[in-house]
Amino acid sequence: MVPSPRPGPAFDLATVIDRLAAAGCVAPEEEAGELVRAGPDRATLERWIERRERGEPLAWIVGAAPFCGRTLLVDPGVYVPRRQSEALARRAAGLLPAGGRAADLCTGAGAIAAHISGEVPSATVVGTDVDARAVACARRNGVAAVVAELGSPLRPDAFDVVTAVAPYVPTDELHLLAADVRRYEPARALDGGIDGLGIVRRAIRSARRLLRAGGWLLVEVGGRQDEELRDALDTAGFTGATSWFDDDGDLRGIAAQAAAVDRGASGTTRCPPQMVE
Repeated sequence: MVPSPRPGPAFDLATVIDRLAAAGCVAPEEEAGELVRAGPDRATLERWIERRERGEPLAWIVGAAPFCGRTLLVDPGVYVPRRQSEALARRAAGLLPAGGRAADLCTGAGAIAAHISGEVPSATVVGTDVDARAVACARRNGVAAVVAELGSPLRPDAFDVVTAVAPYVPTDELHLLAADVRRYEPARALDGGIDGLGIVRRAIRSARRLLRAGGWLLVEVGGRQDEELRDALDTAGFTGATSWFDDDGDLRGIAAQAAAVDRGASGTTRCPPQMVE
């Protein structure tokens, strides 16, 4: 039985803000405004407020999230795009030439791929994810997405840009995440293994197979993981790795360029000196 909505002032904006603040939401004013604007009726709004009070992601409740000035559909159970990933999306779009090709590994709801497509409409942009729910959501956001392990089904040496927001939280640090994130969001979108970089390293190797010489890889990382990935990037055949940081000085990502591969007179690939067989 659906509970009756609270009468009178219980649904004015100030009251919604107070309820979300009491529940521990970090941006109660912003979230309250979004709930009130999106709520179709009082009974639905009450249910939505209660779901948010329990910690369910706001994007799952209202069915959408903002990203790079766009509104993305986000289905329940799908990793919610973070604003911290917007810098990666903008950098990737800036590196992709008109008519180029980009692959977004671990695409989730397709946020990065959708932004790149919007900024470079002449480009071909594809996304992959192991989660069928995420792929279905990305398709609803206009992304040509497939269920796949990283870049496994994609053509080698065919892409100008590869992006990846792979899981990068070390397993023993998952407990440091916000309680509602741990409770609701998919663990496999967060857990990066012992040092947080197990899947990221695989994404690096996969990206090098996909990229043309001179193409760009952009991956999201944190802490001091850029330093920990230098050897993996060198070994895979990337050069010129550079990191970027947010306004607070926190690491947000690393970009590197695919080195040329000498195929020799026979056409057989020869790894550059920093690569290993």
